[in-house]
Amino acid sequence: MNGVHDMGGMDGFGKVEPELNEPMFHADWEARVMAMVRAMGAAGAFNIDASRYYRETLLPATYLASSYYKKWFLGLENLLVDKGYVAEADIAAGHAVQPAKALKRGSFALSDVERIMVRGKFDREATAPARFKAGDRVRARNMHPATHTRLPRYVRGHVGVIERDHGCHVFPDTAAMDRGENPQWLYTVVFAGTELWGADSDPTLKVSIDAFEPYLEPA
Repeated sequence: MNGVHDMGGMDGFGKVEPELNEPMFHADWEARVMAMVRAMGAAGAFNIDASRYYRETLLPATYLASSYYKKWFLGLENLLVDKGYVAEADIAAGHAVQPAKALKRGSFALSDVERIMVRGKFDREATAPARFKAGDRVRARNMHPATHTRLPRYVRGHVGVIERDHGCHVFPDTAAMDRGENPQWLYTVVFAGTELWGADSDPTLKVSIDAFEPYLEPA
């Protein structure tokens, strides 16, 4: 979807200032939020693409004013309410006031934590031959979906070159909306900076993105 979260290539947000020796968490609550997201995902309440989509749907003013893990927390709250795992009354009370909806994979024990923290595998068997190969010129589709997508706005409509074929993977656009894995070929596509931002761009600049086959068309 188009939203304030898709900030790539945008001006006016200031210089990125990396924090020296930045800790993984700046407060204990951030660690708890990450644990809740991982636990609920592992229990089958949602997949990673749905989790991202709910963070993307935060109102622009809320998104821009929120820290990284505040976005995670607000997205998780909205997701669990929408999917029926938590009720607005539970949130208002600060505890469960009605029986919870059963989780797809149930609860898990301390012995399961190490397994849960290992990132899942998203590569899948191909259902059709790859449409593109390394060296092919492609154009990123000028698309504006109302739901989740991994195609950044700043490359849409622009021409790049396929650099690498990564095989078939779960397609985030359908997975986020509970419409199935729908495996699609995934490619690394290289764009010249001048193609993306015009003649005044640094002529030596190149930008690489990973793009699924439905995002691309022959150029």
